[in-house]
Amino acid sequence: MSGLTRVTEVVEHREGGDPSSSRKSPGRTRYEAIILERGVTHDTDFEAWADKVWKLGAAPGAETDLAAFRKDIVIDFFDEAGQRVLSYLVRRCWISEYQALPALDANGAGVAIESIKLEHEGWERDLTVGEPAEPQSIE
Repeated sequence: MSGLTRVTEVVEHREGGDPSSSRKSPGRTRYEAIILERGVTHDTDFEAWADKVWKLGAAPGAETDLAAFRKDIVIDFFDEAGQRVLSYLVRRCWISEYQALPALDANGAGVAIESIKLEHEGWERDLTVGEPAEPQSIE
């Protein structure tokens, strides 16, 4: 998975009577796309979601499922003990890029990776997920 990144543009301006220095204010905020990768499997969830954005061979006018191609998703992070330590809600995601198979190399020793690129309208941290308790040592 790629990182969760938010970028706010900087708008520079100066007051009419102050010719020597400018002030900075926040402008528009944008959220960078998220890349999710996994080993190629028989699970068709990535492909089915990507097909809601564009399906080759669909009837004219039905190439895109406008009613269902956006989804809210939850990204959870777990520690080594399997406890959830962070959680983020990502709003109105849709797939702008789907890679079913990587470039194949007969001499390579890599794993076949499937990936999606998620466009979205922002994320927020779930503050109800607290720091997990430390495991008790047995002496």
